[in-house]
Amino acid sequence: MPTVRVLPHPDLCPEGTAFELRRGASLCEGLLRAGVAIEHACDMVAACATCHVHLREGGTAVSAIDDDENDQLDHAWGLDAQSRLACCVRLGTQDLVVELPRHTRNHAREL
Repeated sequence: MPTVRVLPHPDLCPEGTAFELRRGASLCEGLLRAGVAIEHACDMVAACATCHVHLREGGTAVSAIDDDENDQLDHAWGLDAQSRLACCVRLGTQDLVVELPRHTRNHAREL
């Protein structure tokens, strides 16, 4: 099973974390199960870009980006070449290193 390593984030995961996730599983669901409170305002249907992440390693081994995800990424803060929506990422066979952005486009986050 691939290992997902989350780099430290001051609010969502101060110490960083790592967990295993089966091939084909949703990265967003895996993060939530691992206790990383990643935002997902659209309930994981690729309609809001609040689950934006940066795939720092292993990004070439996950599901390919489609047109809907690409369109939503235009609305993400801090976009780069390794940006993806966690709700659209399905794990492949390789380990993954994920960086959570410092900011989100969700202005009404519930705590």
